Amino acid sequence: MNTQVFVTERALFARINRKLKKEGGTLRRCRKNSRWYNDMGPYYVVDLSSNGVTDRGFSDLENWGRELGVMQVFEQLENNQSKQGI
Repeated sequence: MNTQVFVTERALFARINRKLKKEGGTLRRCRKNSRWYNDMGPYYVVDLSSNGVTDRGFSDLENWGRELGVMQVFEQLENNQSKQGI
C-alpha cells in the first residue's frame, strides 16, 4: 500500500524551525512585497547568536525538509491544488 500523508506548509515550517533552533538558528519568511525579497528569497535562516543571515534563497521547503530529516518518505507537502481536489 502506497499511502501519502499530507503535511501543511505551516507544520513543515515548524518542523524545520525546531531542527534549526537546536543548531542555533531560526527560519524566517520574507514577504513578496518586501524590498529584500529578491536578495533573500521566500525563506532564509538567521543565526540566533549573531542575529545575522546565514542561509537564504530557500524556495522548496519540501526538499529542504527531507535533507534535514524532518520529513518522512511517505509525507508530501500539501499545496492549494490538493486542498481543492484539482
